[in-house]
Amino acid sequence: MLRASNSAEMKYIFVSGGVISGLGKGIATSSIALLLKSAGYKVAPIKMDPYLNVDAGTMNPIEHGEVFVLDDGTETDQDLGHYERFLNQSLNKTNIATQGSIYLSVIQRERNLEYDGECVDVVTYITEEIIARIKQAGKSKDADIVLIEIGGTTGEYQNILFLEANRLMKLKNPEDVFHIHITYLPVPASIGEMKSKPAQMSVRDLNAAGIQPDMLLARAQRPLDQSRIKKLSIATGLEPEDIISAPDVDSIYKVPLGFADQNLTDRLLQKMRLTRKERDLPAGRQGLKQWREFVEKINSSKESVKIAIVGKYFSTGDFTLADSYISVIEAIKHAAWTQGLKPQIKWIDSEKIENNIRILEDFQGILVPGGFGSRGIEGKIAAIKYAREANIPYFGLCYGMQLAVVEYARNVLGMEIAHTTEIDPDTKFPVIHIMPDQQKKLLTREYGATMRLGAWDCKLKLNTKVRALYGKEDISERHRHRYEFNNEYLEKFAKNGLNIAGTTPDGKLVEIIEIKDHPFFVGTQFHPELKSRPLSPHPLFLGFIKIASEKKP
Repeated sequence: MLRASNSAEMKYIFVSGGVISGLGKGIATSSIALLLKSAGYKVAPIKMDPYLNVDAGTMNPIEHGEVFVLDDGTETDQDLGHYERFLNQSLNKTNIATQGSIYLSVIQRERNLEYDGECVDVVTYITEEIIARIKQAGKSKDADIVLIEIGGTTGEYQNILFLEANRLMKLKNPEDVFHIHITYLPVPASIGEMKSKPAQMSVRDLNAAGIQPDMLLARAQRPLDQSRIKKLSIATGLEPEDIISAPDVDSIYKVPLGFADQNLTDRLLQKMRLTRKERDLPAGRQGLKQWREFVEKINSSKESVKIAIVGKYFSTGDFTLADSYISVIEAIKHAAWTQGLKPQIKWIDSEKIENNIRILEDFQGILVPGGFGSRGIEGKIAAIKYAREANIPYFGLCYGMQLAVVEYARNVLGMEIAHTTEIDPDTKFPVIHIMPDQQKKLLTREYGATMRLGAWDCKLKLNTKVRALYGKEDISERHRHRYEFNNEYLEKFAKNGLNIAGTTPDGKLVEIIEIKDHPFFVGTQFHPELKSRPLSPHPLFLGFIKIASEKKP
């Protein structure tokens, strides 16, 4: 039987990765957070990223993946999206800390003489700031348990200070600080046998930083056998029940269930001297009842719905990077699975569409996501025109909404050279233009955290598709952009069939457009994908997928 903790102190669980990058630390952290929440505990995750950028906003999506924006406007790592989706709750700026932001805070305090003229060194000033950020993440959510995901791979120089913060916290409060290490067991093709030595060495790298893990998550192509578990147990000093097999799965949403089925939750609670809060949630697996029901829908979905995502952040050499639009992908999946549909998502390079629109013929829905710049833009506009004229369900997100306005101006309103001033500053018909305050920021090269960011209120108009889908008048959605609909053309669009379906409460900024006499043609200035969760899919994605599924491919 599990014992209740005698300590009222907050618990801290560090999560690190070893051997190779890309093991899925974010998914593992999200899964553990979900399991602990299902056991009745308030959980606060925080991502510790080793890069020196202050935030993720200025990074190329091809190199770093999607920039995930929070309600408070913080531009974060894509793992924050996983945290929100798994926990079904919104996070804030305390749930992300880059090494750049940590150094910046310390340097700013030094410049303000807040250290009373002392010599400011990396240790202990940087490590103290790291620890302060961790504790603040817990306080902001009144959490019982803080989960700290350490970016990078154990053994790298970049994340050593995060591990040092872990060591110092453990030294001071050994009963409240824990460590879960994610490692990798490869199966070399020439051998055909799973090898545990890389995993053993990654734990030794962790030991060299002064940390002994409390639990091991063993990533591999297939489940670990008892022989491998025994070897790892002997080499790492962990009990066999502290080694959790984490094989590849066909859906990230199955990961927490795999952990739960191996008793990870109770084992972890036991180590923290905690017990399930049975007064809050049913005992055993029933705390994950809704999650299991959702995963069952994934397994049982049979009828397919074919969706084309038309964009440019897809290719780098011989690789296609889905991470650039991971929230869009997940939002489509949530909406499809919830309706018993199997999503078939195809990446379409917009540059290829410019010379071959027939690429889109077999799809039931077309989506143009957010983005920046001129590359591939005419292909996106061609895709939008095709969707509008062929009555194929269309969903435009941010840039996809702006280009839908450009397309409509050119091909319906007769403004053949209409454009966004982002691409053509001198266009005769600037149907999308930059706001004056944004223009000033660009002139002074203020790029970081200066866009229209975070959650903004929106008022939906009566008798519109989007109002019916949301089922209410007032909504709040997340933004990340500099350019807006030019209100000088508002009346002309409205008189010619492009309906302004939603605006800011003061009516000054257009937030949603739709075409009334079209099965589904909707464009949003905001990013609805950022608020879609497995257990509560976004209403606009639900509507888009439903209408798309009714169109025969």
